[in-house]
Amino acid sequence: MVAQSYTVAFEGVDARLVEVQCALSPGMPHFSLVGLPDKAVSEAKERVRAALNAMSVALPSRRITVNLSPADLPKEGSHFDLPIALALLAAIDILPVDAVAGLVSLGELSLDGTLVPVAGALPAAIAAATAERTLICPAASGPEAAWVGSLPVIAPASLQAVIQHLTGARPIELSQPGLVAAPGGPVPDMSEVKGQERAKRALEIAAAGRHHLLMVGAPGSGKSMLAARLPGILPDLSPGEALETSTIHSLAGMLQDGGISRQRPFRAPHHTASMAAIVGGGKGAKPGEISLAHNGVLFMDEFPEYSRNVLETLRQPIETGDVTVARANAHVRYPCKFLLVAAANPCKCGYLADAARACARVPACGEDYLGRISGPLMDRFDLRVEVPPVSFQDLETTAPGETSMVVAARVRDARRLQETRYQGLDGITVNADASGHVLSEVAAPDAEGRDLLRKAAERVGLSARGYHRVMRVARTIADLAGRDKVKCPDIAEAVSFRIAGASG
Repeated sequence: MVAQSYTVAFEGVDARLVEVQCALSPGMPHFSLVGLPDKAVSEAKERVRAALNAMSVALPSRRITVNLSPADLPKEGSHFDLPIALALLAAIDILPVDAVAGLVSLGELSLDGTLVPVAGALPAAIAAATAERTLICPAASGPEAAWVGSLPVIAPASLQAVIQHLTGARPIELSQPGLVAAPGGPVPDMSEVKGQERAKRALEIAAAGRHHLLMVGAPGSGKSMLAARLPGILPDLSPGEALETSTIHSLAGMLQDGGISRQRPFRAPHHTASMAAIVGGGKGAKPGEISLAHNGVLFMDEFPEYSRNVLETLRQPIETGDVTVARANAHVRYPCKFLLVAAANPCKCGYLADAARACARVPACGEDYLGRISGPLMDRFDLRVEVPPVSFQDLETTAPGETSMVVAARVRDARRLQETRYQGLDGITVNADASGHVLSEVAAPDAEGRDLLRKAAERVGLSARGYHRVMRVARTIADLAGRDKVKCPDIAEAVSFRIAGASG
């Protein structure tokens, strides 16, 4: 007799159903595991054997073969322990075969039979709900999996509790969703930023339309300080966005106590980070920083200091909103619609505009340093702003600027206008997503604005991409002002941010 249970194998953010088949046959006692298991899966048989022995369950003196189907799909991770144990218990008539076959399970077994939480409970729950099956997972993973609405989630603490539940000896109550995760501490307020009105305006536009922003300025001018205040003016994630973002964080093992956060992620990797850390990859093709920042902010300080390969690899994800991690045996796709905020010094020494402090290589050092950012990558920044040193007069002023709450209200209103405008359009949620005929319709300027845009394109040499990005930014500026139509001042401000610091 062959007994079956079900689990999942992860392919990016998708979880693919895997059938675990267990057969007992005559022959010398042996436990074999087939179906392209990796090292962690291959070792599952020893953990299963020890866990059953801890419950005084003896394996039969027969040949045990466990097949993970489809056999040509690579299997990775320790979450295969529980489904292998359930299929084996059904094969030796300890558990009802039909009950086990109607489940999707995942979980790592300790040697005493305790279930250890694993990454990926949320995408596994989505797959189980699609297959209309009940999910069994470790107790610590239950609140996370229960966020998938109509799915029954059983979250026992041990293998023995699973057996008691499936045999009816001691049923387990369905798991409930975890609490919404509280913000990770107070967010710095915009009112603390002295001066830098133009940079603060660029930050507001970037937040309202998800436009990529490059800030160039001397050390200590406030670039990092401004970026740290961006989360405080961004609207909360919608329920759909929160579930989508948390699915990626679940695969990375970042969800705490099953709570899903409504706060947009803010990722700030160091400039020495590798390509696998930024884009994704490594063992198991895990999501990188650009995917962990999905629906949030990716702040890259000291932008020119990143390796050339890392910077150039950003070009395609910025355009498409997803990234494919290619490996010899698989191609894994992760979503990565993020707001890129980059900060850079104007040159290696940082004091290009200060004759008293600049190095002897001025102005060549500035051209060489910012030249590390290629033209195609620079062309993808919607907003470019110079952040000058703050004057002592601005530092000594006692009048606080606008608070993050005030700015956030304008950003929230602009986002609501965009949500209404693009309702029903697949893949478009903010102005940065608009393209083609949609962009032409929603961002068409008045006659004066069209004439200004034409002149700017001719004199500055805007690329086709740059032309469309100016239109998107102008649409966002109009939204912040509450205007239905894009006017000439909106185009003028969008062009001024486009040409600052670089051409194109």
